[in-house]
Amino acid sequence: MGRVKHQESEETEATTPERSYHELVANVNAIARPLASRKLTRKLYKCIKKASKFKQIRRGVKEVQKFINKGEKGITVLAGDTLPIDVYCHIPIMCEDRSLPYVYIPSKTDLGAAAGSKRPTCVIMIKAHEEYQEAYNECLEEVEALPLPL
Repeated sequence: MGRVKHQESEETEATTPERSYHELVANVNAIARPLASRKLTRKLYKCIKKASKFKQIRRGVKEVQKFINKGEKGITVLAGDTLPIDVYCHIPIMCEDRSLPYVYIPSKTDLGAAAGSKRPTCVIMIKAHEEYQEAYNECLEEVEALPLPL
């Protein structure tokens, strides 16, 4: 008897469908406000990819919280589908106290993938850098234009 070659991994990659923006928005939690539009979400993903090349991102609740307390400036991007919400519900309040812009996006897996990680990430802070300053400023303007929750 010969060996059977494993082709299952290729089949599973091909059969896992990419979920649309509207399907992802349906899964966000109650505190995910302000939620980025589809266009802004794509811009943020591109900015995160550029920032991760230059090591200008802070990833994870503990690290982002530490650098917000230290006074570091940047755009805070939170995943809207993180459960339980107690994990990161204090971060928007910290951002508002220090007048930092923050925005929610629909998917933590897409957020982690944009940062170059195979693991889902619930919070990322993007810092400014001269190499991608134009994309950063564009995202910053749109995030600041979003209405804050009441």
